Amino acid sequence: MPGPMARRIDVTGAGGVRLAAWEFGDPPKTDRTHGTPPAGTPPATGAGDPPGVLLLHGLMGRASHWAPTARWLSARHRAVALDQRGHGRSDKPPRASYTREAYVEDVEAALEQLGLGPAVLIGHAMGALTAWQLAAKRPDLVRGLIICDMRASALGSASQHTWTEWFRAWPAPFATLADVRKWFGEDDPWVERPNPARGEFYAEVMAESPDGWRPVFEPEQMLRSRETWVYDAHWEELAQVRCPTLVVRGLDGELGRAEAQEMVRVLPRGQYAEVADAGHLVHYDQPEAWRAAIEPFLNTLRDL
Repeated sequence: MPGPMARRIDVTGAGGVRLAAWEFGDPPKTDRTHGTPPAGTPPATGAGDPPGVLLLHGLMGRASHWAPTARWLSARHRAVALDQRGHGRSDKPPRASYTREAYVEDVEAALEQLGLGPAVLIGHAMGALTAWQLAAKRPDLVRGLIICDMRASALGSASQHTWTEWFRAWPAPFATLADVRKWFGEDDPWVERPNPARGEFYAEVMAESPDGWRPVFEPEQMLRSRETWVYDAHWEELAQVRCPTLVVRGLDGELGRAEAQEMVRVLPRGQYAEVADAGHLVHYDQPEAWRAAIEPFLNTLRDL
């Protein structure tokens, strides 16, 4: 759950879905970044002016997973993290659209309403796919892109079946948050060795209910969201991204080195970085190494 330093900004996404955006640190005190510009405020893009940053979590994630990154960024950038539809504190309407188009349009609306663009988009997993799809669609809104552990190839029907079975295996409701941490950090059959960071990651997306702790999202909505991208490859949209793009992978993550390097090759302005001793949750597993991996790239964007 966002801590006391978090400031919530309401955004209206596609189809009127109410989204929660969060600032976890005080924005730098410059003309561009002081406070929240009103909707429609033209962006300042002076030479050396640090761009705004929008952080996009992955499937089942929430904006607060980005809090340490956002606080670090806020020394030089206006950094905002978005709870995407169906996640965190954003609305979860059962009949809403959970298509790729809806997620992309939400981010487009957020950038415009927050006055952030042209911004750097930093996305993890599904959030990274949303980020590069928007960068292909609206190059005017995206100054730079960081893709964290997201594959461009199709994952296929077997992958979706595996996820469906995994959700069914959850022993929810969990009696305590300690049980959440233990199951996702040790007992989950997907865990090869104890991973406390993974346990903490999932503890952060649980809320107390009368019968115990349950996820703040609906697993069925997560599967609906996921099925809109797993059957397709996304190389064509990657090739349409014109801004500088950094592809980051954890050495033990889901994006293999060969595929990551092919993504860099396909991207017109692609760069590569990897983080040792990190799995899929790169920014959560190894926050200091993650910051070291992305800082040089962010510094180059100041001079564009």
